[in-house]
Amino acid sequence: MNHTFQTFFTPANSGHPRNYEMLKEEHEVAVVGVPQNPAPPMSTMIHFHSETSMPDHVVWSLFNTLFMNSGCLGFIAFVYSMKSRERKKVGDLTRAQAYASTAKCLNIWALIVDIVMTILLSIIPVLIFQVY
Repeated sequence: MNHTFQTFFTPANSGHPRNYEMLKEEHEVAVVGVPQNPAPPMSTMIHFHSETSMPDHVVWSLFNTLFMNSGCLGFIAFVYSMKSRERKKVGDLTRAQAYASTAKCLNIWALIVDIVMTILLSIIPVLIFQVY
């Protein structure tokens, strides 16, 4: 074990008091004195906005609502997107992220279902007319 011994007493012959730095700062403040300008001192504040660009998928949900609304998935996704936007404006980022994630999932499912339905609706008539 390494024990170090520190003295808290300053020797009398060193010429400097114990708190030399503190006394030096007090002396510098006393020399500077009172400001000569009668105007109140101005302060500068720097505000850091940690605005994260969190998507709320409103445009995608609106597109799915208007053009590909199979099973009302597009409309439900639009509702969750609007909830996400409201939560983001209020400042509740965790709830906004949860709503945005749900809207994204619903939009993906709406897109998949609509692509499959479009393919089936274009293949079935071809197969029916080919048989006859």
